[in-house]
Amino acid sequence: MQNTMEFLMQLLRTRSVTGNTELASEIVKNRLDSLGLEVKVTNKGSVIATMEGTTNDSAVISAHIDTLGAVVSRITPAGTLKYHCVGGFTASSIEGEYCQVETFTGKLIPGTILYSKTSVHAYGKEKSSARRIHDEMYIRLDDMADSSDAVKELGISVGNYIHFEPRAQHLSTGYIKSRHIDDKSGVAVLVGVAADLVKLKVKPQRNIHFLFTVHEEVGHGAAGWLPENVSDFLAVDMGVCGVNQTSDEKKVTICAADSSGPYNYELTKHLINLAGMNNIPYVVDTFPFYGSDAGAALKMGLDARHALVGPGVDTSHAIERTHEKGIKATIDLVTIFAME
Repeated sequence: MQNTMEFLMQLLRTRSVTGNTELASEIVKNRLDSLGLEVKVTNKGSVIATMEGTTNDSAVISAHIDTLGAVVSRITPAGTLKYHCVGGFTASSIEGEYCQVETFTGKLIPGTILYSKTSVHAYGKEKSSARRIHDEMYIRLDDMADSSDAVKELGISVGNYIHFEPRAQHLSTGYIKSRHIDDKSGVAVLVGVAADLVKLKVKPQRNIHFLFTVHEEVGHGAAGWLPENVSDFLAVDMGVCGVNQTSDEKKVTICAADSSGPYNYELTKHLINLAGMNNIPYVVDTFPFYGSDAGAALKMGLDARHALVGPGVDTSHAIERTHEKGIKATIDLVTIFAME
């Protein structure tokens, strides 16, 4: 688990907004290469590592590298920036967050995401307490930028990526808190499973394809490259913790249904049985406001059973939190599934 946690912290601190994941993808690829796996990158940018089995049957196990973020949509006359969301998140979840604007030449310019009437002293309590919406938010740059011309001189353009500060911490209590645990915890799980399988030195029956997608947050991550003879597609993503949810940060969640409908009933029951027989702490949950790479693969036309598992994550799509126990439980379940 120490290697897994160190890898996860490195990932969390590496920017990877959907469509701009090169740095994080390279970290994942290098780790998989070091395990001696066959690794390739698709035209879309997904990373695939294959472990050959003893039959022609295949299983895909996926996680997504990409995260939430934004792109510059407008430069105002006052030298502030308006943004276009990449992924689904609320305006209040990013208020006050530090960020970096990445120019097309690779320069990183710091800033802060703010509400247009934040100051109580300037606008009074009523206006400063108004409901936050994206149209009323802006980015204040921490550079000499008091006009649109000055901003452009910095190299900033419409279309530049905006990266949110992750503030990743691994606490002595075992908790991990950060932005973008969705789904970098899943990526760490897959790399941990791959390392375990390599260490076992036993070929699985099926070809195991570890698929790391880079467009999940915008809905088409696993749509594209898929291998032949796939019987099962297992997505490893977060379990949604909340008052009306059963997901637990210290357990692996087995998702029975999300916004696209039920996951494959037989495979879901099978995962429940595997967890129970092997004393892996788990819960079963449903997520009404959620989609996954498994759903994207089926919408593309994949004829396979599909399922979803993952560690419980609190306050998803904001400052998230999970626990190393939930990550370990997920690694244990996915490893057993892969070795069947």
